[in-house]
Amino acid sequence: MNNVSDGSSTHCSITMEPSTGARKNRPTNVYIWDMDETLILLKSLLDGTYMQAFGGSKDSRQGIEIGKRWEKQILQVCDDHFFYEQIEDYNEPFLLSLNEFDDGKDLSDYDFKDDGLTFPCDDSNKRKLAYRHRAIANKYSKGLHNVLDHNMIKQWDDLYKLTDIYTDGWLSSARALLDQTSGRNKTDASQPSSSENKYDNMDTKCKDINVLVTSGSLIPSLVKCMLFHLDDQIVYENVYSSWEVGKLQCFSWIRERFSGPLVRFCVIGDGMEECDAAERMCWPFVKMDFRPKAPHRFPGLTVRIIEHYMEVIYGPFNYADDEKEQ
Repeated sequence: MNNVSDGSSTHCSITMEPSTGARKNRPTNVYIWDMDETLILLKSLLDGTYMQAFGGSKDSRQGIEIGKRWEKQILQVCDDHFFYEQIEDYNEPFLLSLNEFDDGKDLSDYDFKDDGLTFPCDDSNKRKLAYRHRAIANKYSKGLHNVLDHNMIKQWDDLYKLTDIYTDGWLSSARALLDQTSGRNKTDASQPSSSENKYDNMDTKCKDINVLVTSGSLIPSLVKCMLFHLDDQIVYENVYSSWEVGKLQCFSWIRERFSGPLVRFCVIGDGMEECDAAERMCWPFVKMDFRPKAPHRFPGLTVRIIEHYMEVIYGPFNYADDEKEQ
């Protein structure tokens, strides 16, 4: 994995100039999301900053208790089902980073508890770690309903609903937007298009991609995706941990994977690191803020708002013309 170049410009503007033939296709949008205090709320519940932003109208003790319950559940699922006690010190930036060491061995009867995984992380241990990553990817693809028992699922569902109510629909609104950006929401074909709905009602012909880049370590981040019901919209291949490599490096890898003549990138997050990295990449950045009167938060953020930020960098795309040519 090559390091990102340090010679990137910090300010730039890009106008997409596709060929005449390419104009018949709408651009692919790659949405790069932060996790905490963007798609979910957790750290701000644990430290009380979310409640403080509401000036006393939120029960602080309840908010902190909700955060602690999530923290306990995340660690329990990590340890019980995702090998976290074994591989906590082996953080990788994404699950496929050790693919070259995976020989494809059948893992159905593999003894993960007694295969001798240890330091140093030589080729033999990297192969054992790659096996675990493959098993984790398989569990992620199948979903937690195939991993947890009935009682655990009920506790999880109840905690999710409680959190969504407490945060005024933050979690469900974030999921609904991810559904739109991944093309999962179908448009009613009988509904006329207008300037008011041309972005918010994009249909399933779109090829847009959701990517997660989080500063947390990889395995807990994957588990958080599953527990917060984000795994349907964000596949495991698109989850990156910037814990050790930094967000700029992750953004560079994402550009290498998806870059093309009709690809546009946009970063959505709450922190300075992703803001600075987006600027270095010449990508638009949407700043999230959980304060009640903040301009970009959930509920409130829409595809149309994100599109406006993208147009500043890439220029406008005429969706009406694209529909006529289909």
